Amino acid sequence: MSSREPSCGVVRALALCYQAFEQYASEHIRTLRLTPAQFDIIATLGNTPGMNFKELGAHTLITKGTLTGVVDRLQRRGLVERKKCDKDARVTYVRLTPAGERTFARVFPPHVQHMRQVFALVPARELETLRAGLDRLRDEFQRGCAKLEEAA
Repeated sequence: MSSREPSCGVVRALALCYQAFEQYASEHIRTLRLTPAQFDIIATLGNTPGMNFKELGAHTLITKGTLTGVVDRLQRRGLVERKKCDKDARVTYVRLTPAGERTFARVFPPHVQHMRQVFALVPARELETLRAGLDRLRDEFQRGCAKLEEAA
């Protein structure tokens, strides 16, 4: 694939945008005394009754191998707890403790406001166009993965 290929420019722009987003978000999250992965789990579990590990992995940006360690550290801090499923002992649920709920209430609104400062600089119509384009690109990648799995 040539560097003049239009998709190369899109991949580069997407990667650079994600890197800038990650840096901007991470710097703020660290001021809240959390790592980005810890924040991701707390934000995902906030306002929910909890999730099993499979659900939590599907709703966060954390790799499966990292998820257990991050939950372990949050549990040691008293912010999450694990509970075995009554119907299937292989399934473990993770939920915020009362201290975790307080942490969610303390960190989530200011982080949303922090992120809103940048998103507010881009017109809403342009943001919607970007979201729709990214959704379309994601759907095409998912279709491509499905085709690869069928061929295997």
